Amino acid sequence: MNPELFRVLDVSFPAYFVLLLTGFALATAIGVLRARRIGLDPDVVVDLALASLLMGVVGGRLLHVLADGYFWDYVHLCTDPGKVDWKVEQALCTTRYEGVWDAARGVCHPREADCFAWAKFWAGGLTYYGGIIAAVAVGIYLCRRDRLPVWKAADLAGVAIPVGLGFGRIGCFLAGCCFGPITTSRLGVSFPPHSPASEAQFKLGLLPSTGAWSRPVHPAQIYEALVCFTVAAACMLFVQGRKRYDGQVFLAFLALYAVGRFFLELLRADDRGGMFGLSTSQLISLAVLAGVAVVHRARLRGRRAGS
Repeated sequence: MNPELFRVLDVSFPAYFVLLLTGFALATAIGVLRARRIGLDPDVVVDLALASLLMGVVGGRLLHVLADGYFWDYVHLCTDPGKVDWKVEQALCTTRYEGVWDAARGVCHPREADCFAWAKFWAGGLTYYGGIIAAVAVGIYLCRRDRLPVWKAADLAGVAIPVGLGFGRIGCFLAGCCFGPITTSRLGVSFPPHSPASEAQFKLGLLPSTGAWSRPVHPAQIYEALVCFTVAAACMLFVQGRKRYDGQVFLAFLALYAVGRFFLELLRADDRGGMFGLSTSQLISLAVLAGVAVVHRARLRGRRAGS
């Protein structure tokens, strides 16, 4: 549970991004191997993967800023930092957070305005669904530009994406973000001092300081990693060889992940945003399931009409 677990030549690297890049490399390798088997140009697949990674980070960051409940914090960080409250101990305000202590309200404020805080994705804050929406958009564009069958390419992604996402969630676990609710079960994990879990529990009055280990919480990150690997295995072993039309593997991935993510959101205790009693990801999951059902029926009708 160390956000900078990996070090090379005395330079530390965020655990989340190391695992994210590991998952990306493995997912790309899976896509290249599968592309060769079905006669697609593997070089085009690599280009698709790189473009999807870049746009995925952009899309994931934008949805986080807009929908995870931090939008006005990013606005105020630029216009009036005094309106951004950090509930931390006074001793840490000026040292760890480099902020200004508001004694009257017992909160810490950023010392200086930062109009580009919203863009600093390396500081944490990416939303998966924002990433996949942006990645799919750029993928469709590149497939059409390079005359690559869109649905065949999508089926490659249907196995590769959940593998990459699974590694990303392991990175989340090592970074301590995306944690679950407090639990007394044997599955509970305590995160170290100053971790996101400790800070969140301190804000709720459950810990005396952010310098304490968190109370045991569900390792929601590991749960989601297991779901992702299970989805990848199901798509590869049960759907890929039995698909009735191109694109079915990708649609199966979207549907299976949407179902898993909807229920996994019930085991998340970090700030999630949303409305109507549902988180942003739960709302998007429902929209994804509806969209998959419509496209699945349309693809089946198209296959029958062409037979």
